[in-house]
Amino acid sequence: MITTDILIIGAGPTGLFTVFEAGLLKLRCHLIDALPQPGGQCSEIYPKKPIYDIPAYPEILAGDLTEKLMEQIKQFEPGFTLGERADTVEKQEDGTFVVTTNKGTKHHAKVVAIAGGLGSFEPRKPPIPNIVDFEDKGVEYIIRDPEFYRDKKVVISGGGDSALDWSIFLTDVASSVTLIHRRNEFRGALDSVDKVQELKDAGKIKLITPAEVKGIIGKDKVEGVSVVRKGEEPFIIETDHFIPLFGLSPKLGPIADWGLEIEKNAIRVNNALDYQTNIPGIYAIGDVNTYPGKLKLILCGFHEATLMCQSAYKRIFPDKKYVMKYTTVGGIDGFDGTRKEAPKAVVKKID
Repeated sequence: MITTDILIIGAGPTGLFTVFEAGLLKLRCHLIDALPQPGGQCSEIYPKKPIYDIPAYPEILAGDLTEKLMEQIKQFEPGFTLGERADTVEKQEDGTFVVTTNKGTKHHAKVVAIAGGLGSFEPRKPPIPNIVDFEDKGVEYIIRDPEFYRDKKVVISGGGDSALDWSIFLTDVASSVTLIHRRNEFRGALDSVDKVQELKDAGKIKLITPAEVKGIIGKDKVEGVSVVRKGEEPFIIETDHFIPLFGLSPKLGPIADWGLEIEKNAIRVNNALDYQTNIPGIYAIGDVNTYPGKLKLILCGFHEATLMCQSAYKRIFPDKKYVMKYTTVGGIDGFDGTRKEAPKAVVKKID
């Protein structure tokens, strides 16, 4: 059985930053994530997309943010159980918890922090009869590595930010990009819509609206799609890849059966103090939680993780008084024996 102070369910940005804040309090962490690598959505769904609202980074790729967070927490030596899903939780008589994964791995912790983002994701698939037959054979619901589409013909379907952003991005990668949307109006950011129009006028994007992809053509892989424009006969577009970007449907999974208070597929927490759930000792931080005024932003998850760790410390050490010191003053002592601190001022005696 794996033993730790704080068991973090979810190894996305909020979960990773929790390790840092817990480390400052001398609390050890272990993380569980169903994905095979840390980073959550940033690594799995959009590693090459830029993020613009991380403090001190005017722009940073989602994958690079994960790397920076992993570098930041390295000296606190977190443990990871990756590729496994947290399935059950059992509260022990002493108030601690045993969490077991779908593969039977047991974890014993004094505190549980659910930082699972929006939960597990399933793509929203268009109602095309044979689409399942071409999954991983030219049909992709998520773009993980844009270079995969280098010099290929790509058809993207959708009308939101993801469809617009990737259509714009892939114009510099793919040999051709076609964007199909069932309406003339898009739901994305206005500047993205304007950029797509500019690229259309420049002949770099083929825009087909209002229209829908109704069928996929090919034998062993995608060779084309059948498109129906309103009021017209179907026509074929040759392509190597069809990417329907209709969003992802979040699901809490087994956590929804843990007896937590759930509101609109999110875990309700006490935001007036420490983001604790209705079960003492279990917290929920980041996009997975909800409370009045909640904003689903990474930087908000960082804030919630900081306050949660302070509360966890008091729960684990009720008789100890923690005096907060700024890292610029107290430095950082890692569990690996390393220390980070500001250079000391040189004192020189004058005779």
